[in-house]
This record gives sequence, structure tokens and C-alpha cells, in this order.
Amino acid sequence: MADPISAVTLAILAVVATSGAVSARGSYVSGKIQEQELERQAEQERIAAEGRELQRREELNRALAARQMALASSGLAGEGTPQSIALSAAEKIGMGEGLESLTTNLKTAQMRRAGKEAVRTGKLQAASTLLKTGTQAAMLGSGGGDAPDGGGTT
Repeated sequence: MADPISAVTLAILAVVATSGAVSARGSYVSGKIQEQELERQAEQERIAAEGRELQRREELNRALAARQMALASSGLAGEGTPQSIALSAAEKIGMGEGLESLTTNLKTAQMRRAGKEAVRTGKLQAASTLLKTGTQAAMLGSGGGDAPDGGGTT
């Protein structure tokens, strides 16, 4: 003979298990989506940084070409003090570009680390949900939690 209370308990256990599995999967997927978004942002930042670097180099080349034209039209040979000034300016701009590149690399690396952490967090939340669901199912199965408010009848 089938016990009607155990059939109800089994149905409740099935609902609890399904709910826990869906919730755990949601946590995992949420972490993966966040990781993908941060990876996309890191790639966009890298591309934008390359564009800024290209623009700075074009500006530097234009400035150096204009300076060279001014020196040539004034009859100077391009050696000595004016050339030293141009070289010094180019070195300073190069250092600025290096700093910008380092900053961009650090920013994209931070985004990628945050993405990996989001995945880990999602997995931990999923595992926690599954453990909590298992505990609830065990309590229901043992008769220790017939009703959510603890006021079940026997």
C-alpha cells in the first residue's frame, strides 16, 4: 500500500531539488555571463588604447616633420641644439606612451581577473545552493520539516 504522506513528501522533495538545481544553474550562468562581459570590456579597452597610441604617434610624427621643415627652411642643418630639443621631446612622448600602455595593460588585466572571480563566485554560489537544497531535502525526507514554517502535523 502506498502511503499518501510519503507521496506528498516525495513530491515536495522533487520540487525542492528542482528549485535548488535551477537556482544553482542560474548562479553559475550569471558568473559566466559576467566573465564574458568583462572580457569584452577588456578587449574594447585594448582596441581603444591601440587607437589612442596610433593617434599620438601620428601627432608626434607631424610635430617632428614640422620642426624639421622649419629647421630646413631656416637653413639650419638639423644638428646641435634644435635637434637635441626635438630628440628630448620625442623621448618624453615615448615615455608617456609607455606609461599609457602600462596603464591600459593593468586595466585590462584587472578586468580579466574580475571576470575569473565572477565565475568562481558563481560556482561557489551554485555549490552553496545545492548544499542548502540537499540539507532541506534531507530534513523533509526525515520528517523534520513537513512545513516551511515548522508547524507541520504528524
